[in-house]
This record gives sequence, structure tokens and C-alpha cells, in this order.
Amino acid sequence: MKILYIGRSNAGIDELRTHSEVSVVQKSNALEAVNYLKTGNIPEAVISEMYLSGGDGLEMHQWLRDRPEFDNVAFILVSHEFREELIRIAFETKIDDFFVLPLPKAQSMVGRIRFLVDFRTKYPHTTNEISEIKEIKYKMPLSKRLFDLLVAMGALVFLSPLLLLVVIAIRLESKGKVYYISKRVGREPFDFYKLRSMRVGADKELNKLAKDKNQYSSASEQSEIDFSKPCPKCAELADGGSCSPILHIGNHKICDYWYNTQKRDVAKTKSAFIKISDDPRITKVGKFIRNTSIDELPQLINVLKGDMSIVGNRPLPVYEAELLTRGFLSKRFLAPAGITGLWQVELRGKGGIMSEDERMRLDNEYADHFIGNNYSFWYDLKLILRTVPALFQKDTV
Repeated sequence: MKILYIGRSNAGIDELRTHSEVSVVQKSNALEAVNYLKTGNIPEAVISEMYLSGGDGLEMHQWLRDRPEFDNVAFILVSHEFREELIRIAFETKIDDFFVLPLPKAQSMVGRIRFLVDFRTKYPHTTNEISEIKEIKYKMPLSKRLFDLLVAMGALVFLSPLLLLVVIAIRLESKGKVYYISKRVGREPFDFYKLRSMRVGADKELNKLAKDKNQYSSASEQSEIDFSKPCPKCAELADGGSCSPILHIGNHKICDYWYNTQKRDVAKTKSAFIKISDDPRITKVGKFIRNTSIDELPQLINVLKGDMSIVGNRPLPVYEAELLTRGFLSKRFLAPAGITGLWQVELRGKGGIMSEDERMRLDNEYADHFIGNNYSFWYDLKLILRTVPALFQKDTV
């Protein structure tokens, strides 16, 4: 692999030269680099420092992109310091990647360059092709939307006396608002409506309860970010410096790289869903309206607004949704958010016990029925009929 490095620094370049599959040519300024490239040399990648003698890395990138023969050459910009504004400008100009010196280990860097080269080869970054990409907008099937409107309006009118009685009961038992609004994520984030079934301030107790009583958690799920553990990259720096910007979190200081590395490791072991068994935050009235699913009725307003459908995948709190954005796990978001769905009716059939993997599989299964030309009104209707016995459930989760 041929790599052209433009700049005077050797931070990371000496390490890169040790890789058996890499040949590095270093030019100290933009003029030398241009002359080298004009002689017919086409490297797989160009790594350029931001500040060069007689120019800068952004100008070098533009020179390269103005010449079609270098379309498949990956361009990486490097800087001696972290500057958020510089990163923003770099990616606005469609630079392939950005690093702060010193560069990562040779093996990691070579793998990244190979990916960028492969990506440029498969998906050319020409201006014309990018401008032709059209935004794909989500469209609810007309039959599904009409059914949602009819059911939601009819149910709200018919059940309004019951809702009034429940609202009075909630207000008499405890102070605070009778309704509860939280941010949920379906295909898009929205305000999610429920009747309040917990005591006021219950949200603040969730993290502690999730550690002890989450039905989806495992015994191995005890890892947290360790602020006392030193960053391995920072430890390699002879001057005792930091490999990335320093973050101040509470009374702790940690570099950005090490914080995000640990955060990703924690996310890999953390349960995506939280389901509290025998939740102590639930009030007496709350237990009744949960057992009868009356607390869900305000979601009919979400249906009228178009946030949700009668049938779909359960909308998730933001803290759950952010853990399901990688790989096949994100497929569930291709279906609309729903009041009821495949997961709920299958949960009833299993007596209220279901693993996290089973729930994710069922969410994806419904998405498969919804995307493309697979949508079936009768499939939705069958799920609604199966929901009826699940309305009166034994647990309060």
C-alpha cells in the first residue's frame, strides 16, 4: 500500500513505516507533494498535515479532488491539536477522515485506510452523483392511516366517561399532573402521552432500580466508566500529554478518546430494554390502570397526531433507543410506533417472561411485515384481536 504523507512531523509516521504492507513517501510541503503526484505517482492514500509550508491541507485536498485520476485516493487530514471548528470544516469539504497527531497504531491505521479506499472505489464521491441522491420519505399506507383515525376517534369518544373517572381517582390519590409526557422514539422522536401511574419524581429513581430489578439485565452487567483507569494512548506519550481533549465530568478528568472507548464497551454489555418487576414507584390507582391498560389510552391522541399507529413496534425511551442504532438492531425503526404489536401479544403468550433477544427479534419480524410491499391490513387486524386478552394482564410493568 502506497501512502503519501505531506508534512514535517514524524509522529506516527515512523510507526506506520514498520508495517510490512506499507510504503510511505514523505514530502515536507504542498509544492513537493504536487510535483510528486504530477509525475504519475498515484498512492492509495494521502495523509496531509493541516498547516503546510506554502499552503494548508484543505487546499491540498481540493487540488486532489479537482483531478479525476485521484478519485479513488483516500485523503486524511491530520492536525497537531484538536479544534472542533477545523473538524467541522474538514468534513463539510468531504475529507475522508481526520486525526489528531500522533496517529493510531500502524495496524489500526492501515485497516482504516483500506476501508476508506474501498469505500471511495465502490461509492465515488463526485458532486454530480451526490446531488442526484433524493431523500426517501416514510409513507404510511393509506388503509393503515384511515383505520388508525377511525379507531382512535371512536375509542376516545366512547371511553371519555371512563377517562374522566380515572383522572379524578389519580388526582385524589396523589398530587401532581394526572398525565405523563416523555420523549419516545418511533420512526422519529415525539412526545408520548400516558396517564400517570407512578408517584411524582419516579424518573429520578429509575437508574437505581434498573441495576437491581431490571428483568432484562444479566449478572455481567455491572461495568461502568472507570475514571481512575489510565488511558493507554495517553500513557504512550513521553511528555505526559493527552491524546485527545480533556473532559471534565463531575469531579473527574478523562480524555475524550478513553471516555468514549469505555462508554462503547459499557454499551455492548448493557441491556437495551429496562423492565422493572414489582416496581415500588407504582401507586394503587396506577397498579389498577396498568393491569387494565387504561394508562395507555392517551396514546390514542398520539395516533391522531400521526406519531403512532394502533399496531406497530413499541416506541422506546431515548436511553433505550440509542442502544439499538447499530446493525440489524435498528431494523425495528423501519416500522411505525404502535400502541400494540407483535411483542406485546407474544409476551402474553409466554406469561410475561421474555428475553431481550426475543423482544428484538419480534420487533424486527414486524418490521419485515411492514417494509417494502409486505404490509398487510389483515395481519394488523389479527394482532389487534390477539391483543384483547392481553389488556387484562397480571403484572404491572
